[in-house]
Amino acid sequence: QVQLVESGGGLVQAGGSLRLSCAASGRTFSVADMGWYRQAPGKEREFVATIGWSGASTHYADSVKGRFTISKDNAKNTVFLQMNSLKPEDTAIYYCNLRASVWTGWSWGPEANYWGQGTQVTVSS
Repeated sequence: QVQLVESGGGLVQAGGSLRLSCAASGRTFSVADMGWYRQAPGKEREFVATIGWSGASTHYADSVKGRFTISKDNAKNTVFLQMNSLKPEDTAIYYCNLRASVWTGWSWGPEANYWGQGTQVTVSS
């Protein structure tokens, strides 16, 4: 129904920067918000940042505040994550998340979460 395609991961040295992108496509959908989560080896998936779609409210995990910035392009249904001052502990697979309702053909369906395939971010010390 809805597909998310992520890009921008890679290998960077500590202190460096990366910019992740995530584009949503598919059936007609109404976005509530988009965000990023990450999962490090041996750990549970954790929240990183989210941005509201109708306004521009943003929320960040304490561990990334002041270093990461989430932004969006409503027209392209795309969300970005600018990551600066990267640390080795930021190493993880980063997953894009979309919370949206999909048009069924006669009504809006319930809000649901959709996930990207993940993109690897590795920060070397």
